[in-house]
Amino acid sequence: MLFRWAFQKLILCLYHTSLFLLMHKLYIFLLMCLLSSFGAWAQNEQVLSGTVQAESGMPLPGATVFIKGTYVGGSTNEEGQFEIRKANFANPPVVLVVSFVGYETQELSLSQPDNAISIVLKPSAMLDQVVVAASRIEENIGQVPVTIEKLDRRQVENITTPDLVAGLARFKSIDISSSSMLSTSFSTRGFNSSRSERVIQLADYMDTSIPSLTSNFGNLLGAPILDVASVEIVHGPASALYGANAFNGVLLTNSKDPFKDPGLTVRVRGGNRNMRDLQLRYAQKFGERVAFKIAGGAMWADDFLANNENATDKAIEPVNNPVGSNLGYDAVSRYGDIGNTFGASGGALNGKTVFLPGYTEKELIAGDDRTHSYKIAPSLSVLLTNRIKATADYKYAEANTTYQSASRYRFINSGAHQARLQVEGRNWFVRGYTTRDFSGGRDPQTDGSYNLGFLGAFLQTKIAPGFMVPNGMGGTRPGTYAERYFGTYAQVYNQAFQANGGNAEAAALAARNFANANAPVLRPGSPEFEAARNELVHNPTPGQGARVILRSILNDGSAQYNFNTNVVDVIVGGAYRQYLLGSDGSLFEDTKDGDRIPNYEYGAYTQLSKALFNDRLKLAAAGRIDRFKNFNTAFSPRASIVYSAGGDKQHNFRVSYGRAFRAPTQNDQYIKLDVGRAILLGNVRGGFQGYTTSAAAAVAANPALLAPSNEANLTTTLNNYRYSSASLKLEEVNSIEIGYRAQVTKQLFVDLDYYYNTYNNFIATQNFIGNVDGSSTTAANFRTGLTTSQFRAGNTRVIQIATNVEQTVNSQGAAGTLGYRFSPALTLTGNYSYNNLVTNKEEFDKKGTQSYFNTPKHKFNIGVDGQVLKNKLSYNANYRWVDGYLYESTFATGDVPSTQIVDAQVGYTFSKLHTTLQAGGTNLLDATNFQVYGAPSIGRLVYVGLLFDIK
Repeated sequence: MLFRWAFQKLILCLYHTSLFLLMHKLYIFLLMCLLSSFGAWAQNEQVLSGTVQAESGMPLPGATVFIKGTYVGGSTNEEGQFEIRKANFANPPVVLVVSFVGYETQELSLSQPDNAISIVLKPSAMLDQVVVAASRIEENIGQVPVTIEKLDRRQVENITTPDLVAGLARFKSIDISSSSMLSTSFSTRGFNSSRSERVIQLADYMDTSIPSLTSNFGNLLGAPILDVASVEIVHGPASALYGANAFNGVLLTNSKDPFKDPGLTVRVRGGNRNMRDLQLRYAQKFGERVAFKIAGGAMWADDFLANNENATDKAIEPVNNPVGSNLGYDAVSRYGDIGNTFGASGGALNGKTVFLPGYTEKELIAGDDRTHSYKIAPSLSVLLTNRIKATADYKYAEANTTYQSASRYRFINSGAHQARLQVEGRNWFVRGYTTRDFSGGRDPQTDGSYNLGFLGAFLQTKIAPGFMVPNGMGGTRPGTYAERYFGTYAQVYNQAFQANGGNAEAAALAARNFANANAPVLRPGSPEFEAARNELVHNPTPGQGARVILRSILNDGSAQYNFNTNVVDVIVGGAYRQYLLGSDGSLFEDTKDGDRIPNYEYGAYTQLSKALFNDRLKLAAAGRIDRFKNFNTAFSPRASIVYSAGGDKQHNFRVSYGRAFRAPTQNDQYIKLDVGRAILLGNVRGGFQGYTTSAAAAVAANPALLAPSNEANLTTTLNNYRYSSASLKLEEVNSIEIGYRAQVTKQLFVDLDYYYNTYNNFIATQNFIGNVDGSSTTAANFRTGLTTSQFRAGNTRVIQIATNVEQTVNSQGAAGTLGYRFSPALTLTGNYSYNNLVTNKEEFDKKGTQSYFNTPKHKFNIGVDGQVLKNKLSYNANYRWVDGYLYESTFATGDVPSTQIVDAQVGYTFSKLHTTLQAGGTNLLDATNFQVYGAPSIGRLVYVGLLFDIK
């Protein structure tokens, strides 16, 4: 049953592939290039062959052997044997580059063909790793000018979390935010969130974010897990080379090259929470010039559901009541618990706010708590010459997941198409790709993504059968469930208040019990509830339905060239990016007529680097200029010095300065989302004017101000609470970093860093009372909004925008990693991270803004791993402790408690069967594990499975 289902999904994904016109054109282009270049190869090519093995004599299957400076080569088979058919000895020597994970890369110079080459590789030290993300060129990790982490393919395969990004939490200074099991984001150096707006996530240099959200669903659009060759995480500002939003870090996933890694790999797992996981990769070379691969997978499980019953913070719901109040209260994980503040007509309820009973996440999802991730990624590569490679690839990815931003969103069969064409040489590339997101809806009657907040609210405003209310014109009209509940509550409250001698608590209890029994809201599970829910989930009309539509497009083109001269090494490059934002009015200020909101940015960069004193001193400077549709031109510089001491250059000291810019997210620029208690608006239209939210409380304390005859005094009072905001500007960070990375001994590795960041034009959120159309708010507007709807309807509203705060914001931090390799059987690692918001939070609170630092001050990891029994038995385990911290967001604000997480995995390989038996899990002790306030605790997930790997 499992494999039949997976096969059906594979056919469906391939069907989408065949429909993707751009991919079709790219493949045709590559085949034409292939046919036109048959005569370009030299005629005096020879065959090279041999073996690659470890010092112990054990063969190393999967080791790569390539001719230096070309794409000619391949990988070793199960016996460690290789063969290269296109070795050109016209200009000897021919240099072979041999590499294997965990071993030192070796170069072998040949003056003539040899068919009995024997290559022995030595175990590598940590400083022997090569990375590309830090400077966009290959360089030894010891001389990288910034803090960087690298995971090789073995470490990636040992990740125990269901999503790759979630597994990065075991590394220093990397913080993870999971809205649900498969909706995960990451950050470095503070200002973490479920949206990762201050970092960028790339797969083969393609942005993996969903264009409509400017956010990632974990690794959904990244490389399939079995196709990941390495993962690199750059800490801190990287705008000088990557552009805006490479603000606090870059995550780069590099996929496996089908020329280097042919073969078949399949992984099958099953676990608790009804978890099933099927992953596959197949790569094949056709001759020496064409290679194809297809990778993908399917994972599904019972998702974790949010159930936080704490009261929503008053910064978000100013009139909220405490937990347990019989007036009701707005709970973090309840939806539709709408409040009504009664005026003088409410009698004894005057000035009090009553909240409806809301709905839990479980009730609104109505049994559809399954999460899944499906992905298919075919790719075709062609060697146009032995130094030029062209690649066309495509990804189709979809998921069922819950995502948290301004609300919680249930995305059903949502995801993206992505297609790329790239042509590259050894020192240059040209690439273009396009990403198109979608939010389900193949069957409008049974499919569709929705906003949980809207769903809960609109269920309450459905017409209650048989209930009528005055229409204000002497007649009646049908009333809603909310109106019936509030009316009943008020009537009983006032009666009980009089009967109990003014006892407010007794009156509230009596009113709550009577209203719940005699004027209930729609009851979950009832036919009426199910019919109303189904209609709202599939209704995309803004203000009437809960459906969310994503149909945005991201187009991106870039190029880079590396000049290697005798004086200085130079990199030049440029990129252009276009957004076409579409949501049919369900998220952005676009409309249902099919038009998309255009946005763009483009930039150019250069980097100069010079190695001196026998490569002991490395100087580098980079700069990038970016231009935006809605913002001024920005310049991002970076300068660094790295000095390598010791006989083997094993002690590396680094210092760097960088400036980066963050463009406000597409949501910050163009959102238009009415969440009832406030309306969220983009802020690129000229700014807003109005009054701080404190004005409402000040006026409510003196009701006489609301009399029309008292407008002059009302105006005077409101002038004390004036608020204005200009259009958004780019956020800027200036960062200084110092670090030390060393292979102290062959066994001991050390990596230390310290940073200090200064932010200008810091982007935070602001709630205020103003006019939705941006016009100036008057005292008359204010009176009307307060007395008729508590600023929940009309032109004068509580508005929430992204805005630049005036004060300078500072943060600092330090981190360190120690690794000791006792033997191949045991490696012990540990890391510690410290992050602190230097700017006093009270400075934010005075202005009614939120910093969203959302980062633990302290955390550490301790891990062990190794291989024994002639590498047949492998294991790894990790213990993580995370300090508690305040988490702020537009959805919910509260304290995230400290936690302790244990992850582990063990595997035993049956070599003759090409099979590894695996067992492991994450959060094995099932500890409380909140990473996003308002989201669920990510609990225990354990599994067993098989990994088949045939070279």
